Amino acid sequence: MKFKSIIFDMDGVLWKDQTPLTNLKNIFKKLDAASIEYAFATNNSTKTPVEYQKKIALFGVQISPEQVITSGTNLASLLKENYPTGGPLYIIGENGLVDILKDYGFYYEESSVLAVAGGLDRSVTYEQLKKATILINNGSPFYFTNPDPSYPSPEGNIPGAGAIKIAIEAATGVKAITPGKPEAFMFLNALKYLKSTPQETLVIGDRLDTDILGGVRTGCKTALVLTGVTTSIDLEVSEIQPDYVFQNIDELITTLEDSDWEIIT
Repeated sequence: MKFKSIIFDMDGVLWKDQTPLTNLKNIFKKLDAASIEYAFATNNSTKTPVEYQKKIALFGVQISPEQVITSGTNLASLLKENYPTGGPLYIIGENGLVDILKDYGFYYEESSVLAVAGGLDRSVTYEQLKKATILINNGSPFYFTNPDPSYPSPEGNIPGAGAIKIAIEAATGVKAITPGKPEAFMFLNALKYLKSTPQETLVIGDRLDTDILGGVRTGCKTALVLTGVTTSIDLEVSEIQPDYVFQNIDELITTLEDSDWEIIT
């Protein structure tokens, strides 16, 4: 059996911040030539799918916004399932999350809200954490995009959405409903777009605890690249193990191309 589709993480796999980790145009040219379908699943909620479309276009790759599942769109789809008519939320997050939630019928309020919904906010304040804590302690459901405590940057790993989530959980004693990676919900949304099955799909990521674990939970083959958060030392001691390990995305794609995209067992 051959791989028919790939789900890519982005940060730490394709780029770090604004710096591409390879010639992305060449990578996706190879996938297109082999008729491999692909989607992108990122736990970054600070950008919308359209913004990611524009970012990857800077590297010479043309995609549609529908190919991008962010933790923001993922959270919005879950909230829409639970609150079909939309409504007010107390939101901690940047414009990318606020805009996506608005597209799904949700808007920012500070009282009488359906739920508290959060994601990465690089300008988060104590007052925001306090307000979220009070609302949750008074019974508001608590949702968060993803659990990543950190994410890669050119300066090294820096605090992620999970660091904010953990602070609110510590203050309230309430665990957030978190549908982003490593939950299967996000990968199932990607598979729905790809019209593919887990058995013929490869998940590529740089984190064992989100990308790889999520792929395993969904039943996909998984490949770890060592250009992001997870190091070879982390891999040695972890109970979470990918099907394949590569130094970088170039080595991975070259290996798959040489095997004629066959699933290696």
